[in-house]
Amino acid sequence: MKLSKLTLSLTMASGLLLGCSEPVQQQQNKEVAPIAAQGPVLKQGLESRLDIYHPVDLTSDLSHLSGRQKQMVAVLIDAAKIMDDLFWKQAFGGDKDKFLASIDDPKVRQFADINYGPWDRLDGDKAFLTNTDEKPLGAQFYPQDMTKAEFEGAEFADKQGLYSMVVRDAQGKLTSVPYSEMYHSELNAAAALLRKASALADNQEFAQYLSLRADALLSDSYQPSDMAWMDMKTNPIELVLGPIETYEDQLYGYRAAFEAYVLVKDLAWSEKLAKYAAFLPELQKGLPVEETYKQEMPGSDADLNAYDVIYYAGHSNAGSKTIAINLPNDEQVQLEKGTRRLQLKNAMRAKFDNILVPIADQLIVPEQRQHITFDAFFANTMFHEVAHGLGIKNTLDGSGTVRQALKEHASALEEGKADILGLYMVQQLLEKGEITEGTLEDYYVTFMAGIFRSVRFGASSAHGKANMIRFNFFAEHGAFARDEQGLYKVDMTKMAQAIDALSNRILTLQGDGDYTGVDALVADKGVIKAQLAEDLARLTRANIPVDITFKQGKDVLGL
Repeated sequence: MKLSKLTLSLTMASGLLLGCSEPVQQQQNKEVAPIAAQGPVLKQGLESRLDIYHPVDLTSDLSHLSGRQKQMVAVLIDAAKIMDDLFWKQAFGGDKDKFLASIDDPKVRQFADINYGPWDRLDGDKAFLTNTDEKPLGAQFYPQDMTKAEFEGAEFADKQGLYSMVVRDAQGKLTSVPYSEMYHSELNAAAALLRKASALADNQEFAQYLSLRADALLSDSYQPSDMAWMDMKTNPIELVLGPIETYEDQLYGYRAAFEAYVLVKDLAWSEKLAKYAAFLPELQKGLPVEETYKQEMPGSDADLNAYDVIYYAGHSNAGSKTIAINLPNDEQVQLEKGTRRLQLKNAMRAKFDNILVPIADQLIVPEQRQHITFDAFFANTMFHEVAHGLGIKNTLDGSGTVRQALKEHASALEEGKADILGLYMVQQLLEKGEITEGTLEDYYVTFMAGIFRSVRFGASSAHGKANMIRFNFFAEHGAFARDEQGLYKVDMTKMAQAIDALSNRILTLQGDGDYTGVDALVADKGVIKAQLAEDLARLTRANIPVDITFKQGKDVLGL
């Protein structure tokens, strides 16, 4: 398979539109008006796509922060902006400013900015601008003329590395260049800002983390800072920054993309959540799968907190907006210390009010709409992140990690696992009396509405693909019924059975490192079938946004 080249029509920015030819003498006798260059325009029939994002001011009450803390937040936002610029290079590759300036229509330009390029991230990465090739599956992480066969037959250092770009050397052979070398000047600037923020930090653990993260940007060695991040418990301000998730690499899922979040902890909500991580070892033992697939025991000291996010950058800001974080991704750190789960409460509330409730009004039977609650939405999202810590990280045959074995399908299957095991956790904790808010029906019905919300993210999203697999699996197992009016009703008994069956399927595929099996599952069930497509079209006709977009920054925050 040869990867398509990005030809965002480089001629479009410099080529002139030529008029009909005339004799030179006649041209000299005329006053010729200058002719503007023709930039890319929106493809016909895509006008409605420009309205799929609901604008939200990304704010939070910062009145409890000291002047020194506010100054630190401003510095962290500046560092996050560098991550944003680096993600543009990884995702798009061209000159961001020239590209955006070449688009005359301000609404189309804003849509391109949201998508970090000319491809619609919530519509399978289809090109929405004229003169644009398909998006390369490997984004800009690999040479555009590289084939899979060439990559798999080549031998070079850091071939499957998280923190390097694959390029051609002077002889045209494949090699890797570490991020710290490829983006030396940008990462030096970001590291300097993190050290400046470290000097402003009152919390010593946070100051230490910022210093170690600065070192990591320049060394590509992130594990020490990940370990330090896991030890932070009392810092009121939070930062997630660096090359983190591998979703952008849809060719192999090896390379991590730059992103950042700047957050403020919600102490009251965090106190309510602190108890749940302690149940992970017990819940691991009860997973509905054979014992051999649950021998890895997750850490029980993982941190679970609620935050207001006040700045998104890079991958986290591209297309659909993340509402919960589960990190670090380093398998060794996870096994030694667990993970931290960050619930982004203000972003979550914006999606619930503006998207999930309107979807339920369109697609859920009236008698079950009362079960659509923010508490259930928050908990389902939270336990999705907690559930990333369950299951298995390394294949049973000892050949390596699940991520390496399942390649480009690893992210979608992992997201599917987290969704389904999150519901398993809700079941178990409700039975134990540890969850006291709402009923199991609240969580199931809200989860069903959430599938419709996430499926709209399209096939290019790991979350969207996971939701399509789950929707089709649930349909086959009778977990819900669709009436003549096109409204859905959850069957509580069959939903519980489907949850166990899908949990078993996913955990087995992961433990076996069964790439062929996962490939078949994605091909069979990772698709939007005709009936669902029509139901989703009803949401579009009802003008329900697909996701949110933010007006954000120091000005919005009053900094």
